[in-house]
Amino acid sequence: MVSENIQPLDSIGPMESRTGSDGDDDMKNPARRDYIKGREQYTAGDYAAAALSFHNALRGFEEQNDVQGIANAADRLGDACMGREEYEMALGNYRRARDICQQEDDSFSILSLHKKMAACYRKLDRLDEAQELLFDMLEHYQLTKNPKGAVEILTVMAEVYIQQGRISEAADSYRTISSIHANFKHRRLAEEFLQRADELTEE
Repeated sequence: MVSENIQPLDSIGPMESRTGSDGDDDMKNPARRDYIKGREQYTAGDYAAAALSFHNALRGFEEQNDVQGIANAADRLGDACMGREEYEMALGNYRRARDICQQEDDSFSILSLHKKMAACYRKLDRLDEAQELLFDMLEHYQLTKNPKGAVEILTVMAEVYIQQGRISEAADSYRTISSIHANFKHRRLAEEFLQRADELTEE
């Protein structure tokens, strides 16, 4: 499962394969070497070099039939494409990683990928598709009783509604956020989001 050890789409393979203190296991595997190099390049902001390294890692994992490696490399290649503002290519890689996560029934990683995919759709001005993913994420957070996650997604949904010109629905999202904060006695935040809703409907 990709999110094994609660490290979704960020670490290659099971933890025991990387236990060598000097990283010997990683260095013996050229696909892992490319993946690690790609992460370093991505962190340094060199998205073009990172994309090449993750692409090479992906090919290597395909040859090894390492499904978890493929998911991780595809996800990180998507990140590098996002950095290069190649949003369609990013979506393709995120979808590939998501397909594997769905086969593994890995809802934690699917959620992470959906957040990235929604960001791509917004950049591409495909706002209906962004909202569809956001609704799925909101449902997940409601089912898992995660108010913090719900507030995060409702805030993004309100922004997308505003982009779409759906002002009353944006205001409703802010009111829902306000009521969540009120339930947790976060009075200042509850008032702040209620004010945002009022300001939208007054315009």
